[in-house]
Amino acid sequence: MHRLAGGLIVSCQASPQDPLYGPTFMAALARAAARGGAVAIRANGPDDIASIRAAVELPIIGIWKVALPGVGVRITPALAHARAVAAAGASIIALDATDRARSDGVAVSDLIARVRHETGLPVMADVSSVAEGLVADAAGADLIATTLAGYTDIGPPTAGPDLGLVAELAPQLRVPLVAEGRISTPEEAAMAIEMGAFAVVVGHAITRPEWITSRFVAALDAT
Repeated sequence: MHRLAGGLIVSCQASPQDPLYGPTFMAALARAAARGGAVAIRANGPDDIASIRAAVELPIIGIWKVALPGVGVRITPALAHARAVAAAGASIIALDATDRARSDGVAVSDLIARVRHETGLPVMADVSSVAEGLVADAAGADLIATTLAGYTDIGPPTAGPDLGLVAELAPQLRVPLVAEGRISTPEEAAMAIEMGAFAVVVGHAITRPEWITSRFVAALDAT
């Protein structure tokens, strides 16, 4: 994980309605990110992960977003999903480590331990609060990420990245903190590092042309 220190992790993900949806497009975006200096890629689903693994030599933080009925947890919600992500070629497995209920009733601390044991891979715990970060740290997570700040019932999302959470949580952890979520400028990324983040994840602002275009259009429409 030393390769991640102080670096940019590019999240290469797309939704089904996105024109760039699919493993071929995600692999191309990952190659572009690697050429630009990214230290790692975050990718969703076994198909995309396998395609990216064949395209770049960078570490891959793998997730699998799965919508399960009756629960809000979507990011690698169960051990079976973590196994599939590992088999596809992920270097690190990220999972939802919020305190929300899971469909299988497994406690997040138990899931972290089982994923680490059965896959032999480091675990990144995606959290939304200081309390959740501390629980994940105590459970043995290898990295903590602020991915879900503003996306649970704890509080609404901030307009930009939740740098306050980064600054509050980082010094309390025994493991590195990764800043993720609504980081849209190089200046915000640099500020996250200054506030104690070990590395920074950026997605939409790099890999979602439709979103980037809409921001320019909105600015011009406002003139």
